[in-house]
Amino acid sequence: MPALAAKDPPMFVDKVRIYVKGGDGGAGCMSFRREAHVPKGGPDGGDGGHGGNVVIQADLGVSSLIDYRFKHHFKAERGTHGKGSRMRGADGEDMILKVPVGTVVHEYFEETKETGELIADLTHDGERITVALGGVGGRGNVHFVTSTRRAPAFAELGEPSQEQWVELEMKLMADAALVGMPSAGKSSLISKISAARPKIGDYPFTTLVPNLGVATSGDLSFVCADVPGLIEGAHEGRGLGHEFLRHIERTALIVHVVDLTGDYEGRDPLNDYEVINRELELYASDLASRPRIVVANKIDVPGTEEICKKLAERVR
Repeated sequence: MPALAAKDPPMFVDKVRIYVKGGDGGAGCMSFRREAHVPKGGPDGGDGGHGGNVVIQADLGVSSLIDYRFKHHFKAERGTHGKGSRMRGADGEDMILKVPVGTVVHEYFEETKETGELIADLTHDGERITVALGGVGGRGNVHFVTSTRRAPAFAELGEPSQEQWVELEMKLMADAALVGMPSAGKSSLISKISAARPKIGDYPFTTLVPNLGVATSGDLSFVCADVPGLIEGAHEGRGLGHEFLRHIERTALIVHVVDLTGDYEGRDPLNDYEVINRELELYASDLASRPRIVVANKIDVPGTEEICKKLAERVR
């Protein structure tokens, strides 16, 4: 009997670029009333329908931008054309693109590969922003009758819609973020204080994506994020942590986990503490003043009491 392959965890995607286009407006109709016993019916062309908008909406039920990893083009429905007998065309349906709460929307310029102005920061469930307006429907020939022009033989075309590229960037909405060097014990900590079950191993970069857990204490609860380990130079793109530093920006509290053993590399825990602080400050200066708790981890290993005292002095 063949062995069953282990199921891969869901892919975590936190930044995508997509092309959005509203629906074009429907054309107005050029028509004249033709009925028996109505010799001069006159124009009766209806208006075209409006095109649909492309709307981005925050949704608590969505946890990743995975839906936009492989499909990048999204177009709303166009308005239908007007008809005779003053029948107006139907409006096109809006296209609703659901994203996780905490998604930031920016302009994006595909030609230059540059990110532009901030469009929206969707921090509440149900919050939405229109990123591509649909075109207005054209008017039928009934609108163009004047005292000298009784039978206009023309109507308006529908307006074209808006279109653009946008960048969607997800930032986790957590109350506290666990930061520290790789293998400092952040995943073990979140697995003990919450129901989160991250992958845990005795090697660096076991955690490849952020993990969220809800910790409770009596009637109180808070959301905690376990962020992949940082290394020196993370703010410039070294290691894995630079991909996830953005997730620390929204947190109210930073929990700095320090490995007192220095891990298998025999690093200096005091230097580790300073390196992580420096990386956070270099990435975003306001993180340096963010409230924080320093957790001295692996205190059960013999010989760590002395370094723990030195770390406490350094923190104070």
